Parts: sequence; structure tokens; C-alpha cells
Amino acid sequence: MSAPRAVVLLSGGLDSATTLAIARADGRDCYALSVDYGQRHRVELDAARRVAASLGAIEQRTMRVDTAGIGGSALTDPLIPVPETPAAGIPTTYVPARNSVFLALALGWAEVLGATEIYIGVNAIDYSGYPDCRPEFIAAFERLARLATKAGVEGRGVRICAPLIALSKAEIIRRGVALRVDYRLTTSCYQPDAAGRACGRCDSCRLRHAGFEAAGVADPTQYQA
Repeated sequence: MSAPRAVVLLSGGLDSATTLAIARADGRDCYALSVDYGQRHRVELDAARRVAASLGAIEQRTMRVDTAGIGGSALTDPLIPVPETPAAGIPTTYVPARNSVFLALALGWAEVLGATEIYIGVNAIDYSGYPDCRPEFIAAFERLARLATKAGVEGRGVRICAPLIALSKAEIIRRGVALRVDYRLTTSCYQPDAAGRACGRCDSCRLRHAGFEAAGVADPTQYQA
């Protein structure tokens, strides 16, 4: 009997790599979905391919969506600087409706594959405050998925799994280490240089480095000098 299929959203970052490892440990046949959405940190797409191969995904696909055409985010608009100091409120690195778009793509592929679950590495503890990383959003999208698809109305709704949502960054890293995730293959920086080295200053870099410190694990990230 074949294993249940799952679509795993895979950015190439620390959280999504750990999520893929968890899905594999859950006994799922994993189909990794990465999204080229016009992000300035495109090195993450190469990282996603490396991670998918390392963690045994059945298939890895990269789909394209032009969120740069929407604008409004430092991750897609080169005229908006990536913030390097913490600020109150939701930071400019928020990409409008990004996880709604990503989950919609994953939902379509899951329906074609006959997958029963979608795994997404959102986190609501050590995170930047993005509204589409909260448990309420995940629960709402799962309800939408039951209403919006043929599989859902026929009683075969897809479950949205967010195994990291209540974990600290240190807990995520420890879980990944236990599952033999090679974090050297991942990238988290919002503004890496041409060689793919992390800036060490953006919000994502700060959260990543603090997580390794708190976990008591050596940070394998290559930083700019």
C-alpha cells in the first residue's frame, strides 16, 4: 500500500526544510512546491532544489506568480529597502497575500495528485508578525479548501498541516537536527549577496542566528564579511 501523498511548500529556508523533514517522518510521500514570486532573494529557489533532493521529495516543482506586479513589499520592490533594525508593527518585508497565494497553488496541485495534506512551515512564535502565519489563518484556509474544491465537496478535503506554528526557532532547529536536516543547504536572508552569503542584519537573519544560539547548535550560515 502506497504512503499518503502530501504537498509541502518549500522556500529553501530553515523552517520549510524542517517542515519537509517532518512530513517525511510522518510517513508521507512528499511533493515539494516552491514559488518564484519575483522575490529579490532568488537564491532561495536554488536552496529549495537542494533541500528537496537531500530530504527525498518525490518531486520538486517551481511555479511562477508575479507578486512583484502587485508591489508593496521590500521583498519584491527594489525601491523599498529591506529593514535592518526592528520596528513596531508589520514590517515592509510582508508580501501582500503571499501565503494565501502559495496555499492556493498547493491546493490545486494537491487535488490533482490526490494528496490528503498540505504542509506549510509558518510559525507564530519567533516570527516577523505576518498575519498569514497565524493559526487563525491556517484554520480559515482549511475551511475554504473544503468549500472551494471538487475533492472538498465530495468529502475528501485537504488538511493544512502547520507543524511549526507553536514552536520557537530553537525548538524548530532542534527538531530539524534530530531529523538530520542539513541546514547548510538552506538560506533565510532577505538580501544575500551575489555569492549567496547572508547579510546578518535583516529580520530573517536575526531570527535564524538567535535560534541557533538558543538551540545550542553551531550556526552553519555563511555571512558576508
